[in-house]
Amino acid sequence: MSQERQYPLQGYRVINFGWVFAGPYLATMMGDLGAEVIKIETRSRVDSMRLSPDNLDRDPDRDPWFHSGVRNQLSVTLDMAQPAAIPIIKQLVKISDIVVENFSPKVMRDHDLHYESLAKVNPGIIMISLPATGHYGPLRDAQTYGPSLTGLAGVDNLVGYYGERVLGLQQAYADVNSALHGAFAVLAALRYRKRTGKGQFIEMAQLEAVIGIAGEAVMEYVMNGNVLGTQGNRYPTMCPHNNYRCKGEDNWVSIGVKTEQEWKNFCEAIGNPPWAQDERFADKYSRLKHQEELDRLITEWTVNYTHYEATDILQKHGVAAAPCLDTEGRFFDPHLQERRTYLEVEHPTTGVDFIANTAWVLPDNPTEIRHRSPLLGEHNSYVFKELLGMSDEEIARLESEKVIY
Repeated sequence: MSQERQYPLQGYRVINFGWVFAGPYLATMMGDLGAEVIKIETRSRVDSMRLSPDNLDRDPDRDPWFHSGVRNQLSVTLDMAQPAAIPIIKQLVKISDIVVENFSPKVMRDHDLHYESLAKVNPGIIMISLPATGHYGPLRDAQTYGPSLTGLAGVDNLVGYYGERVLGLQQAYADVNSALHGAFAVLAALRYRKRTGKGQFIEMAQLEAVIGIAGEAVMEYVMNGNVLGTQGNRYPTMCPHNNYRCKGEDNWVSIGVKTEQEWKNFCEAIGNPPWAQDERFADKYSRLKHQEELDRLITEWTVNYTHYEATDILQKHGVAAAPCLDTEGRFFDPHLQERRTYLEVEHPTTGVDFIANTAWVLPDNPTEIRHRSPLLGEHNSYVFKELLGMSDEEIARLESEKVIY
């Protein structure tokens, strides 16, 4: 007889007030690890993650970003703006372990859902807040999105072709990084509660989670007084270090060489061309001074091969190289296919979704996509009737009053 699967966070319950990505992604990781995650949302103010630009028909149940980012969660519709919703939320908190939110600092306090209030209901509750800039400081109430936080963190200033105008990052690294940092903090808090029986409040400023990306630029300023600008694909201790055009339409290979032995291996891989003996490339310092010329010469070799062919040749000689894959390439890459990096997940509104699998591999405590992303309010009956014991009449009344909405 096969044993029932046991998940690392099985038996824990998470209440997710998360909005867009920082909070929801943290909650998704908790769900991936086996926790029961209940997302609280409302039709009166639909989470914009359900209405991304890719969602052309504006149906909150059909959004591809939401389907990918909010798996392993349940959904209930409860409007926090309605005073009658607050006691219901507190009933849920009473039977839960973790609360996740990433609103601005005043929101949870304005609704009497701040940590001090929730701890009175459940002293063991662990609450994590992921505001943009923190709960105190001159910018505590600043309105931001992920890209604006990478600008404030000094990261955008480094992104652009070398020596040219700033382009900035096109992804919300602040959301992702704060969710990852926050997940570690929550696990530590669970460990602490197991030892002491005490819950706690965790503040995870998204800004501070993303500042570490620019660590080398900070050290360059602290140690040498230099303010770095746009770097392109250059790296201070590697050369060559870039993406190089290959045969085919918009195909590129990423190459990085760090040591003199790796440079020797690289030269052997490309056939030891005469220019490889040029004094301009005699050592790393010289190569760093002549990167543009070196990149041009390397491209004369890479354009003769596809990105996979160039990768294969270089890897066989011990050179760090990889094909630069576009979205289509990621789905059909043999390595990613064998590792089941993307899974086919059935969804009632879209058919089959291709969803990134969980990143962890824990053979004894598996993690997996157990549940597709939820429909808006799909689990109202389970949460309100089974968990909270509400009657059909009470639920109907709250629906008519648009408390459950």
